[in-house]
Amino acid sequence: MRFHSLLLRLYPKSFQNEYGHEMRSVFKAGRREVSGVLPVLLFYLESIAELVQSAASAHRDILQQDLRSSFRLFYRSPAFTITAIVVTALGIGANTAAFSIVDFVFIRQLPYADADHIVKLMQGTGGAMGATNQTAPALYRDWKATASSFSAMGAYYGSSVNLLGKGDPQRVDRAAVTASLLPILGVQPARGRFFSETEERTGAREVIISYGLWQSQFGSDEEVVGRSMLLDGNPTVVVGIMPPDFHFPSRETAVWTLIPPEESNDADRTNTYWVALGRLRTGTTVEQANAEMNVIAGHLDEQYPKGDVKSGVVVFRLRDEFSTQSRLLLFALSGAAVCVLLIACANLANLLLARALTRQRELLVRSALGAGRERLVRQSMTESLLLAIFGGAFGIALAYAALPLLSRLVPNSLPIAQSPTIDFRVVLFAIALTALTGIGFGVLPAWRSASKLDLSGLREGARSGGGRRERARSILVVVEVMASVVLLISSGLLMRALLKLQDVDPGFKAESVLTLRTALPLPKYDSTALRVRFYRDVLTEIRAIPGVSSAAYITGLPMSMTGGIWPVVPQDQPSASVRPSGASSRYVTPGFFAAFGIPVKLGRDISDDDDMSKPYVAVVSESFVKKFWPNQNPLGKNFKFLNVNRTVIGVVGDIRVRGPERTSEPQVYQSDQQVRNAQSSFFYPKDLVIRSTLSTATLVPAVRRIVQRIDPQQPISNVKMLSDVVGDVTAARAVQVRVLSAFAAIAFLLAAFGIHGLLAFSVSQRQREIGVRLALGAQRGEIVRMIVRRGAVLALAGVIPGIVIAYAAGRAMQSLLAGINPADARTFAAAALLCGVMTILGSVVPTMRAVRVDPATAFRAEV
Repeated sequence: MRFHSLLLRLYPKSFQNEYGHEMRSVFKAGRREVSGVLPVLLFYLESIAELVQSAASAHRDILQQDLRSSFRLFYRSPAFTITAIVVTALGIGANTAAFSIVDFVFIRQLPYADADHIVKLMQGTGGAMGATNQTAPALYRDWKATASSFSAMGAYYGSSVNLLGKGDPQRVDRAAVTASLLPILGVQPARGRFFSETEERTGAREVIISYGLWQSQFGSDEEVVGRSMLLDGNPTVVVGIMPPDFHFPSRETAVWTLIPPEESNDADRTNTYWVALGRLRTGTTVEQANAEMNVIAGHLDEQYPKGDVKSGVVVFRLRDEFSTQSRLLLFALSGAAVCVLLIACANLANLLLARALTRQRELLVRSALGAGRERLVRQSMTESLLLAIFGGAFGIALAYAALPLLSRLVPNSLPIAQSPTIDFRVVLFAIALTALTGIGFGVLPAWRSASKLDLSGLREGARSGGGRRERARSILVVVEVMASVVLLISSGLLMRALLKLQDVDPGFKAESVLTLRTALPLPKYDSTALRVRFYRDVLTEIRAIPGVSSAAYITGLPMSMTGGIWPVVPQDQPSASVRPSGASSRYVTPGFFAAFGIPVKLGRDISDDDDMSKPYVAVVSESFVKKFWPNQNPLGKNFKFLNVNRTVIGVVGDIRVRGPERTSEPQVYQSDQQVRNAQSSFFYPKDLVIRSTLSTATLVPAVRRIVQRIDPQQPISNVKMLSDVVGDVTAARAVQVRVLSAFAAIAFLLAAFGIHGLLAFSVSQRQREIGVRLALGAQRGEIVRMIVRRGAVLALAGVIPGIVIAYAAGRAMQSLLAGINPADARTFAAAALLCGVMTILGSVVPTMRAVRVDPATAFRAEV
């Protein structure tokens, strides 16, 4: 019987109260009629099955009643229903979209086997540059031969090659790799095979192509493996095709080739242009690998001393390769989404509480007619869950709509091509959030609605607005104000930082400058004389175009360059007087500074006479002079750079070569004619800059005709205005600020409507009290001041903790603020004033309506 009594708890409580005693009697009678072990067992099993089925049917019947009642209620109150659904949808939609991005970047596995075991190894000095650097081929060989933390190690570097096939030649992104690199990633070719160690040593001309290139250039031809294609004019055999979801090291990489043997044997330990990858041995942690690699780095520093410069090594998971700024901005997005959800939930709780209070008389009547507390709570819970479900469904739809914009927040360094999607985990997150919202903010109103079920409640009238209910509404107002202040201040600080960055002078004039790339293929252009002839022929014809004022070539445009930092050793000073430091290397053609609008401060520009028959020369930046020869005339000074002694012939202004957020390292500009034959292509100018008054539509076709007349197999690529190149640097941040600002605007509007509705309802609950005060002689102005004073107190109670939290958030994301003080007084004051005014107006408007009501009418007001 005890077991049967427990099973009866499966029924609704109202059902138990009405039929429980009868069911126990029937069960006892049936049990007395059965004897024997097997019949008793069958009786119990049949009883359990019948009871479970009956309980489910009883719950289903009640649920159907509650659903019908809820839909009737929603139909009669469309404004309440639509508002509740919209508020819930905004909160859940913002958080679902934010979680999709966070899951995509931080949680979801990269599409490689055992991706957590794949790590990158980069040089990290922790010195003046304060950043990690790539490695040199010689260092990579030492690491691979010495380290025991890795089961395999490989390396690569990115570049681009000319692809000749059907139609015009095109430039495609290439990764030059060691034979061991692709197997480290744990993928298999969709067709064909990988490179072999023997082919790496012999320098076989072979290529693996991407799935996309196979489709676009070869029409998905199954027989393409084994055929030859022209890369940089050289016949290269296709040995494999990668799977469609493979994108490494970037989303644009189209071909993979072997690193030429002559490059892998480079003994220059300062020529750091390789990126090393390793697969950790089973049981080895990243921390252990870091410790071992830094011991190895210390031994190599002793074996190959470089003055005071220590190489060091940083080992980190491939998944973790984002900048601190990308990480912080995604966290800021998540925090903003939580604030929106907090405000939405507060509004939903406010709506449900207000709704419950307006239905108090109805619930009391139903209670008087026999409905129990459990039945009333269940009905209220069904209504709130339905609202949450509808809101959750619309929220997921909003998240889908927002993903194309939010996907631009994914760091470009993440080696995957697909955009964030709302997969089953995100849907589960949205469902869980919906359920928590519906249950969490439906329980309190439902419980409070059923908490006073005596007939005295029928006589409460309009006096039901005080006490605990008033405190609950006040807490909701404070929470909404606090969250709004945090969001407004955070987005305001980031907006000011973005405006400051956009106003930073890059050191050059980006307007009216077209940039494009003509990367010359090797070995066709291994000869410096051939390259110089190509540059001069192209530049001569381009400069002759009417409307073109200047044109030149450079190795890598400012604002888009990485790497390229090399040690500098002044030759005419004691070595102890200047600490070893680094500078960026750029090779340029004559006229580059005029084309870029960089002022020549002292001396002269690179000229056509600066060739290999003359001493090596360089034009340096003002920061270079300040670092190595402060308060001295630098012209004629000598320094060792790229293993060559160079003489300073000119000084130019500094430029922001790595973006507006970083003060760039010193710059060294060298003549394009003073590059040795067969040197690495990193030293060859490839980016063409043209200053003109012509439109892009006119200038680009003319340039293409000139380039292909001089070399019919030479494509042009990366066509952009220099102003767009500069704008792209802050484009991702601009998107992030816009998204955060949109969240702040949504939160502020939600809070404004919510606070107004909450305070309006609070005033309406006090309408009889206001009528009494007016009847007893109180002035309308006094009543308005009394209620507005309460609104001001609520505003202050929300603003103060909001300011504290916002300051802590500003300190946490200080690296994003571009020098803006995280306690910026104007931003804090504007946000606090805006939220304060919003709260006070939320009190004034309903109060003004209330005091205009005739006292006699107010006496008759009912809840």
